[in-house]
Amino acid sequence: MSRGNSRNVQILLTNDDGIYAPGLAAMEDELRRLGDVCVVAPAIEQSGVGHSITFLSPLMAKEVFDGERRRGWAVEGSPADCVKLGLAEFCPRRPDLLVSGLNGGLNLGINVLYSGTVAGATEGALCGIPSVAVSLEYDEHADFERASALAVRLIEQIIQRDDAADHPLYNINIPTSALAAPAEVRVVPMATVPWGAEFDRRVDPKGRRYYWATGTPSVTPGSELTDMEAWEQGYVTLTPLRIDRTEPTMLAPMREWKLSL
Repeated sequence: MSRGNSRNVQILLTNDDGIYAPGLAAMEDELRRLGDVCVVAPAIEQSGVGHSITFLSPLMAKEVFDGERRRGWAVEGSPADCVKLGLAEFCPRRPDLLVSGLNGGLNLGINVLYSGTVAGATEGALCGIPSVAVSLEYDEHADFERASALAVRLIEQIIQRDDAADHPLYNINIPTSALAAPAEVRVVPMATVPWGAEFDRRVDPKGRRYYWATGTPSVTPGSELTDMEAWEQGYVTLTPLRIDRTEPTMLAPMREWKLSL
């Protein structure tokens, strides 16, 4: 998608941190440089919900304001729900670009599978819309404005590439170090080191057992630089993601298995 006349570019913006998240507001402000922005985001935080959708109960949605400032549409559902509803009901026309973020916390490596932020972008890509998930390393005093400016500068370069039109889904992660000093962009694959099943077992005041998930995916250096390693080295990472999870190299050999029931 070439930028063309910015007034004609329609952008759908969502996130998983919720409609009132500062990262969403900062990203909206920056994206308005590129075109018209329609915000459809969860009413409350939906971190870690992955690509879940709501279909056994109604989806409640309302237009929300912060004083005189219109925040957008708040949906009582997941990021994927927000994108579906945004496309069907709230966006003035089919978006030229979908952005999910700016998330407060990285979505690197195996976290791509759990991330509501990435799922929002994936839902847009499923509909053939150029879609970008954007995340910033967690910081209690995160500079979302600076990070959004960097992200939109990168997004603008991506959508201006003719060869980018053949691939609709991208994942950007920004380390906090990139906000304080010039940083380079690295195009890298996602790491696939698992997040181990580790829990801190506790007991509540009534004697009932409960658990807190602990640990994070580790960085394991390999022959190829991955998003996790690149982040550790201070790079802004850009990863093209795929929707089809079929392993094509297994199709031919498996057809020779002579399976039967």
